[in-house]
Amino acid sequence: MPLQNAVDALADRLRALPQSTLGRGAAAEGLALARELAVRAQRIESPGRAPYTLPDAGMFAVGDQLAVAGHDLVEALRDADATPAEDAKWAPAEELAEAVRRVREAAERC
Repeated sequence: MPLQNAVDALADRLRALPQSTLGRGAAAEGLALARELAVRAQRIESPGRAPYTLPDAGMFAVGDQLAVAGHDLVEALRDADATPAEDAKWAPAEELAEAVRRVREAAERC
């Protein structure tokens, strides 16, 4: 899946960056993206519940946080695509395309 590939590539890149680069904004960018992907997954999985905010586990954990949040979204989209709701106000394919775009934009900024 293109989202999983993009997330994995960026997560690996964040894990390999030196502390100085992480501290200059790459870690903050990765955390912001991880939080966004986590919220997207939660809205799909539990649309009636307010999403929680992914905590800041530190700059050295941001690659792992991004990977987990991205994989959660991939699974939520797979499940939603397999069992579409009649009253769904969004399409999994559109959500997937938007998420991939956001990951690629974040990768460019990192």
